[in-house]
Amino acid sequence: MVRTIRPVTAKQVRPWRKASTTKTVIQPPRPKGELLWAHATSTERYLALSDLGQRLKTMRPDLSVMITFEPELCSLRVPDGCDLAVGELPPDQPTEVRAFLNHWQPDICLWTGGHLRPVLMRNCNERGINALLIDVNADELPARKRRWLPDQSRKLMESFTAILTSSPAALSQLRRSGIATEKLIQTSRLRISATPSAYQEDELNRMQGVLGSRQVWLAAHTRIDEIDTIVGAHRNALRLLHRLLLVLSVETYADLDAARDLLKDIGLRCADWEAGEDPDDNTQVLLTCDEDLGLWSRVAPLSLLAGTLHKNAGGHNPMETAALGSAILHGPYVGSHAPLYQRLTEAGAALQVNGKDELTVQIIQLSAPDKAAEMAVAGWQIVTEGAELTDQLLDRIQDLLDLREKHHATT
Repeated sequence: MVRTIRPVTAKQVRPWRKASTTKTVIQPPRPKGELLWAHATSTERYLALSDLGQRLKTMRPDLSVMITFEPELCSLRVPDGCDLAVGELPPDQPTEVRAFLNHWQPDICLWTGGHLRPVLMRNCNERGINALLIDVNADELPARKRRWLPDQSRKLMESFTAILTSSPAALSQLRRSGIATEKLIQTSRLRISATPSAYQEDELNRMQGVLGSRQVWLAAHTRIDEIDTIVGAHRNALRLLHRLLLVLSVETYADLDAARDLLKDIGLRCADWEAGEDPDDNTQVLLTCDEDLGLWSRVAPLSLLAGTLHKNAGGHNPMETAALGSAILHGPYVGSHAPLYQRLTEAGAALQVNGKDELTVQIIQLSAPDKAAEMAVAGWQIVTEGAELTDQLLDRIQDLLDLREKHHATT
């Protein structure tokens, strides 16, 4: 689930804003406990940082995650891995920077890419706040403006505890500038990872036995206004695939009654999983809710990620579905997740469908196990692409936080 950014709330605030006159804006209180501050410079980095924060919070329950970002990202929605979406940073001026750090007192900073701020980074360094520069490319590194002037860019880069990059060109440029070798780490790109939903293994084994060799496809995150399109495509596909089963998973429990009413008159044999009914050999549609996606995503080799078919939809993160070995179909309205869908599409792991007829064609074509399996393998490769950096960051962040905690305990 995602939440839309709304200014001046306890969870999501944009407290710093340029104006013609200096104006103090009320900020939410700093959360108790450890605070990780992350700064995003692109949509994909923003999503990846939120995902990283969510994983860290499972390991450190008292940790809070605050994200700042560049002005062009202010319309993005905030995933659950983020406790505070502060928005734009204050101007890179001493007074504003000191006020920002005095209020938030972050325990660690993750800065992605470029748009580096010398005053902010210098103040972090002076306060003993470990700052990691991650996923930076050569064209995002600061350039030395005048050959005969002191190299301020080198001082800026040395203020970081470590610099992690996947770019050989960036690494070479940093070495030439004299940055300490032990600070430079070449790794993979920063990518959003996947944390698959939980499931009960006994239930999975039971359902695989019940369904046997039947062809199954899943419509996940289904909104009520998408049901006619999805069921219509399924009805068309049944003309060629007579034993095909649609698992129709609605987004929330609140939608179940409305979905039941719509399914009453469709002329297909339905079973209601949420009412305790199992599918049998004659069942054509199984109604369920997203709370059981961990089960059905593992059962179905083909998944439509709904919540993407109509203009008012916001889309869903496709990486969990890809991680579970499913071929992915989706509509055109994927919201802030567009970079993820584009990457999956370019790899051959996802396909966009526009309307009932295109959905019907893809359901039929991907009913061939080899075609769905080929897409699933491509999706798995994308999911694992950023695993190296994610694992490194999880370990390094925890180590730095533990050291900071010990330092505070002895002072």
